[in-house]
Amino acid sequence: MCCEPGGNERGFGHGGHTSGRCGCGCGPFLRRFVSAKEEQEQLEKYKDQLKKELAAVEEHLKGTKSE
Repeated sequence: MCCEPGGNERGFGHGGHTSGRCGCGCGPFLRRFVSAKEEQEQLEKYKDQLKKELAAVEEHLKGTKSE
């Protein structure tokens, strides 16, 4: 199925039933077009997720250096 890891995924985030962005009909309906304001909000949310991911990676690296 296209929403399995490595499938044909589209949009922000990862594939799978949680995003519903693969277009196979397995997830919730998502509009094809969004307003500029909605796109800005999505990008800000994605930016925050990236910041959290970077912080977690840095924390992990600190833990591996002390071992």
